[in-house]
Amino acid sequence: MTGLWAVLITTFLASAVEAIEMVTIVVGVGATRGWRSTLIGAASGFGVLAVVVVVLGAALSQVPIGPLRLIVGALLLTFGLQWFRKGIMRVAARGLAGIGGQDPHEAAEWTGPGMDWTAWFLAFKGVVLEGLEVAFIVVTFGAGANNFAGAVVGGVGAVIIVGGIGLALHQSVRRIPRSLLQLIVGVLLSTFGTFWAIEGLGIDWPGGDAAIPGLLILYVATALTYITLERNRALGLRPAA
Repeated sequence: MTGLWAVLITTFLASAVEAIEMVTIVVGVGATRGWRSTLIGAASGFGVLAVVVVVLGAALSQVPIGPLRLIVGALLLTFGLQWFRKGIMRVAARGLAGIGGQDPHEAAEWTGPGMDWTAWFLAFKGVVLEGLEVAFIVVTFGAGANNFAGAVVGGVGAVIIVGGIGLALHQSVRRIPRSLLQLIVGVLLSTFGTFWAIEGLGIDWPGGDAAIPGLLILYVATALTYITLERNRALGLRPAA
């Protein structure tokens, strides 16, 4: 019984780290681009993930995750830096206009009647990559302890609980001004994209996942610096000699 709980708790905690990254991407993209296409993309990702898990099963532990991390990381970084730049320019121009409600001057990025493929693609990639990470954790821990049942319960439980928290918080996220929200999502996508792309190149980060907060702080500091410079430029101010 002690072994079962050890596997369950260890798998849950390890999977929760990946699930938080997954939910952060989905909630951020949904609040910024719109929920319909984002949720369809997330559901598509879970569907593909389920097929892969059923077909490959325990063989997942032999699949190289590095190239996938590099591709997904590079794509997330591409989108993230675009939103990062737009967010800086909009926050610099409008400050926190619309706090507690919607700024009438800020329309959603997607207003077309069809599918927003950018939102779909970002949600799909986030779910597939992080879902595969959770599957690898479950397979590795389950095989190592010879207890797949406990590992599956821990991994699936982490995704459900973290996903439920994200769903409960999405209304609060929608109250953030769109300009600030776009900057936040740009920072997050750029952070995860940088982390995964470098890992995909076979380079180990100091401290592993603990490097993510460091990258996050670096991008936030960069954003604040550029916002200050842009506001000073708009106001005709010059740095002191």
